[in-house]
Amino acid sequence: MKNTKNLSAMLLGSLLLSIGACKPPQKKDEPVGEPREQVKPPEQIISLEESKSLFDLYTVNRAEIIKQYEIERHPDEEFKPARFTSYDYSTIKQYMAFIEQEAEGAGVEVSSLRFYFGNYPDKKTFEDGEKVVHPRQDAVFIVPTIDIDGQNYGFYIGEDGKAKLIKDAVGQKEMGSTQKKSQKAYASFAPSISEAPLLYKSQSLTLNRGHSGPPPNADY
Repeated sequence: MKNTKNLSAMLLGSLLLSIGACKPPQKKDEPVGEPREQVKPPEQIISLEESKSLFDLYTVNRAEIIKQYEIERHPDEEFKPARFTSYDYSTIKQYMAFIEQEAEGAGVEVSSLRFYFGNYPDKKTFEDGEKVVHPRQDAVFIVPTIDIDGQNYGFYIGEDGKAKLIKDAVGQKEMGSTQKKSQKAYASFAPSISEAPLLYKSQSLTLNRGHSGPPPNADY
């Protein structure tokens, strides 16, 4: 009986080896799975020459003026104007997924991302108690927008889960014919935007607190 089991095992092993030998070898350059579709560069991609020109013009027309202004305010302190703001790539991916999630829950669609220029205050903390990491330095913060009758508006999520217009929460006022157009657009969007935004327990979608500073030695 023992010899019979050994013979069966040997026959099974020989069969498996034969099947493996019949399989054609995979070529080294043969792609595994479906080939990935190539992504075309956006039309907004600029050349290194153009980016260098933008950087140099900012140096002359903006950075030097900012530096002189801050030196006059604080003559005894050295000041180097910030030239960039950076975020970890994983943070940007998380942010994109987050705002898409919040917009979908509110029944709206993100139409664009708006990059605002700002300036950190000359003090240690903000009004909400958060620490000012880069006092007096320029800043960038990102606001997602929604399209209302062809016009983009920054928004956040209210405590009722609906999209709210930032301009209505912070007291932004428009004048003349622009105000009438805005009111018309606002009225047409009434099912998704409430008339009385409540900031308490609302969810901001504005991204800030990046890493900023003078340019690294390897850039520009």
